[in-house]
Amino acid sequence: MMADPLTLFTSIGLSEQKAKETLKNDALCSALKDAIAQAQRVLGAAGVDKATGTLLYTMTSRLRDPKRLGFLTDHIAQRKICTELQLAAALEFVKSHPQDPINQQEFESLCGVGVVITPEQIEDKVEKVIKKHKDQLLLERYRFNMGLLMGEARGGLMWADGKMIKNEVDMQVLHLLGPKTEADLEKKTKVTFHTAQHSWELKIEGRSLMDELRGVALNFHKPGENYKTEGYVVTPKTMDLLKQHLEFTGGQIRTRFPPEPNGILHIGHAKAINFNFGYAKANDGICYLRYDDTNPEKEEEKYFTAIKDMVEWLGYKPYEITHASDNFQRLYDLAVDLIRRGHAYVCHQRGEELKGHNPPPSPWRERPVEESLVLFDRMRRGLFAEGEATVRMKIVMEDGKMDPVAYRIKYTAHHRTGDAWCIYPTYDYTHCLCDSIENITHSLCTKEFQARRSSYFWLCNALDVYCPVQWEYGRLNLTYTVVSKRKIIKLVEEGTVRDWDDPRLFTLTALRRRGFPSEAINNFCAKVGVTVAQATMEPHMLESCVRDVLNDHAPRAMAVLEPLKVTITNLPEGIRNDVRVPDFPANEFMGSHVVPFTRTIFIEQSDFREMMEKGYKRLTPDQPVGLRHAGYVISVQKVIKDAQGRVVELEVHCCSSNEAAEKPKAFIHWVSEPQKCEIRLYERLFLHKNPEDPSEVPGGFLSDINPNSLQVIDSALVDISVSKAKVFDKFQFERVGYFALDPDSTADKLVFNRTVTLKEDPGKM
Repeated sequence: MMADPLTLFTSIGLSEQKAKETLKNDALCSALKDAIAQAQRVLGAAGVDKATGTLLYTMTSRLRDPKRLGFLTDHIAQRKICTELQLAAALEFVKSHPQDPINQQEFESLCGVGVVITPEQIEDKVEKVIKKHKDQLLLERYRFNMGLLMGEARGGLMWADGKMIKNEVDMQVLHLLGPKTEADLEKKTKVTFHTAQHSWELKIEGRSLMDELRGVALNFHKPGENYKTEGYVVTPKTMDLLKQHLEFTGGQIRTRFPPEPNGILHIGHAKAINFNFGYAKANDGICYLRYDDTNPEKEEEKYFTAIKDMVEWLGYKPYEITHASDNFQRLYDLAVDLIRRGHAYVCHQRGEELKGHNPPPSPWRERPVEESLVLFDRMRRGLFAEGEATVRMKIVMEDGKMDPVAYRIKYTAHHRTGDAWCIYPTYDYTHCLCDSIENITHSLCTKEFQARRSSYFWLCNALDVYCPVQWEYGRLNLTYTVVSKRKIIKLVEEGTVRDWDDPRLFTLTALRRRGFPSEAINNFCAKVGVTVAQATMEPHMLESCVRDVLNDHAPRAMAVLEPLKVTITNLPEGIRNDVRVPDFPANEFMGSHVVPFTRTIFIEQSDFREMMEKGYKRLTPDQPVGLRHAGYVISVQKVIKDAQGRVVELEVHCCSSNEAAEKPKAFIHWVSEPQKCEIRLYERLFLHKNPEDPSEVPGGFLSDINPNSLQVIDSALVDISVSKAKVFDKFQFERVGYFALDPDSTADKLVFNRTVTLKEDPGKM
């Protein structure tokens, strides 16, 4: 009898949370149960292990043709399909061959069934590719396109493990060229910028973000020359208003960053912050941080604080922190003036009547001005219920929306003004008027606000106030994530993530907690550029910027994630030597730290194999290995196992590197007298690139959670050099990855988050 679905799904390797999410999707739940039952019939007593279970889950969640379920399940259970690469090919094959019968021979050939790629084949293939490009590699060194080497190596080894190929390429290139020099590390970047009217290419040799944003100034209007901008509306009062504006600002560039304080900033906001603050800073201007606090129902003090913290974390200091609510009285007075001028009216249509593409026109559009003024005053005094009356502006917007709402009633206390107001202005009304009040020269906003540009100009001109210029740029989005406030709240409520700063999210607080340097985020925004088109980027591009910064700024330390005890038998009990380890091996002038070396050390379990395999260069009973920084080579004397046959300790003999018969093939990291710590390893939170796309993820984003997005190792060991680390301090754990100290750390137990791996995973490209 089959177990209950929750137990069944967790038994094949799904986390309890993932299993519960799967149960909410009837179609996926049914398909997965069928696949497991069939696999169990094939496997018998062996049962479905985690690797097979993961493939079955991936297959059922991506399969579009249910009649192929049994066919693919058999191939997975029989170990004919045993990698994600083969499964992807299999899914593509059945999708493109809907007709029966399937050509078994063609299917297995195109899916790599039975193909085994050995380490020797990879080594030989990479060697040939390196030899082919040797002259160009020696000429260009690390500026050579290494992707070309990867591509050619993979060309003849289609089903090889991409990580193995990448590692072999890295090793052979390092052997040929040696370590990177300072000249190799100099960056050459090419960035393309666009604005609403112009696009141009900037070739940058080590230029800063500020230099790039000065370039943008060449194509924006000069302060006071708003009228030269395409689409800008000139009225009889425009030139006088611009003259007054210039007298007030002195021709200084003024921008603003206007977030709503109802959620945490995410990676998309980083581009907006860099563009608004960076453009002002690069051109000797000023930038306001203005909270658009016009919706008291959703605003919380923690969001105000977090937004300010993130702006400052990215390296910017607001000229002044302002609030839309600072101007509530002035905005109200301007609304009265707008009604008096005949450009607005009080309407009683309900919100549900205004939904949809073609809502009916308001029957109150032409009501007398005096009547609207009386009704607006009654709204102000709280004589209408919520939804009973609104103030609407007489304008048709670019997207066809007619008469947008300027004021609505909300009986909710405001975090700053308390109960002083029960009517609140909308974004469409507030945004341009606050820009005008603050004498903003360049109102920079994302592309979706282009449909509001005409209403922006119209409202300022209808009230005869200074009219700034709105410039639009494309949003920055990342794949494999969601940034919607509503969806993140759902992830928190479901227990999928811990909070807004869970390191698997792409909120700025989450990225800081994971260990992403602010400089890397700014560099990423500079690489993306100021484009009119929406930019959807892969996470690995951001991670590449992170590696560039951390490689230069994260001091080295040694940590062992899965420790194996090693006793050095030819060292006396109680011996303790100091080993000096450079913080930055490429530049020893940047400092060092000391770690102890004693008779007992710990190495990674994966750095020892009991049976020698071709291509394996680390420790075996027949192969010595060097210890990084210690100047010793160790050789195995005895392998000690527990009752279950697991290796639990090695007894070794050590000698000086200078005395070794031959140079060891590899040097491994180690720790001695270490500190115990918890390590959190993060992967992508979602399985698909676009978890919000129903065509890609029919079950919704909550059904697409990666069950392996977080792995916690609670018995890792780290050297004592990190014992004084502060929260968010960053390190490179040699041969392991980049890590940052988590706020959960205590005096008794340090907690480290893996920021990124040392090398980019080609499987994530």
